[in-house]
Amino acid sequence: MSRLDEPLYFSNSTATPAASPAHVTLVGAGPGDPDLLTVKAARALGQATLVLYDHLVSKDVLKLIRDDADLIYVGKEAGHHTLTQEGIIELMIRLARSGRAVLRLKGGDPYIFGRGGEEAQALAEAGIPFETIPGISAAQAAGALAGIPLTHRDHACSLVFATGHLREAVEGEPRSVDLDWDMLARARQTVVIYMGLGSLPIISEQLIRHGLSPDTPAALIEKASTPQQRCLRGSLQTLPMLAKLHGIKPPALLIIGEVAALHEQLSPAMRAAHCKG
Repeated sequence: MSRLDEPLYFSNSTATPAASPAHVTLVGAGPGDPDLLTVKAARALGQATLVLYDHLVSKDVLKLIRDDADLIYVGKEAGHHTLTQEGIIELMIRLARSGRAVLRLKGGDPYIFGRGGEEAQALAEAGIPFETIPGISAAQAAGALAGIPLTHRDHACSLVFATGHLREAVEGEPRSVDLDWDMLARARQTVVIYMGLGSLPIISEQLIRHGLSPDTPAALIEKASTPQQRCLRGSLQTLPMLAKLHGIKPPALLIIGEVAALHEQLSPAMRAAHCKG
């Protein structure tokens, strides 16, 4: 079996209940660069014998797992889910109850739009012992590597994380994004939107409608921390057009606020950032 390309799946017959459930470790894999893993996460990867990993976990991170470990791919991409979230939780609990220690490897930080909180709740309710090892979030990595401080005394006194997932269309109505636009459109704050590339035109329109200037600095960071990282800087009004023009693809993080303008000053001195302004 190839550890990277041929995920292992378990049948119900392999999950005979053990006398007591094994331990589950929820691990944040960070944004992609294995050098950004915490020491504790890297140690856990080197010791794990069974790993359930997500779509956004990079192959470079997976290479840190021991050669004899079993890997199960449970990634979810837009329009294609290997397992439902409920299926992932059921599998994780079933394996732990069979006596196998499980390392659940999630991109970024498990508790920041990684549905790690749901998985932790399910483990607690099922009586499965677990721990959580945090990871550097996509927002932290994207901001730092693109020369965009998420907070700054002169520009942003608060920081808001949101998700830009499109809601399914109601009959007769267009697809929408269900966010607190009044709260997001406040001055002197940084807004970071995960999974917002597909809804970028809606986000731009709504924030302008709710009071933000069309000239508010904004940036898209694609594939943060990887060799393919790109940073596209514009304004709230121009960024949707620029994203289409430059062919930005997910995963991409949206940063809105005055701090985004600092990219031009800070990024030239940062060799790790591969940005296009």
